[in-house]
Amino acid sequence: MKNRSELREIIIKVLYQVYILESTDTKYDIKSLIKEQLEVENDFVNDTIDGIIKNQEEISSLANKYLVDWNIERLSKVDKAILSLGIYELKYTDTPSVVAINESIELSKKYSDEKVTKMINAALDKIYHNEV
Repeated sequence: MKNRSELREIIIKVLYQVYILESTDTKYDIKSLIKEQLEVENDFVNDTIDGIIKNQEEISSLANKYLVDWNIERLSKVDKAILSLGIYELKYTDTPSVVAINESIELSKKYSDEKVTKMINAALDKIYHNEV
């Protein structure tokens, strides 16, 4: 059984694939993408990915409001996935804010560089203080 941190990593991997496929107008089946990453069905993964995809427009809008001199579409697909996950958990779930932010930062430290990690941290912190 995977812990929540490991499940979040799977979420960003699936979102990364979704963003790549969408950018090339390629059709995809979300359930198949999830199944490639996770053998056993998991409600947290399914619900989070579905929620992010359904609310991507509002998530992107919030990100753009708080990213300084950037917008979410300029970020790499991985960074977009990490930031989208953090915003989704802050705005749409009962995950404690400190956990949502910290988990996104840890993922960013693993998959991004220090500048992007700081940018994601700053955006999530502003969203937390102004929107949650």
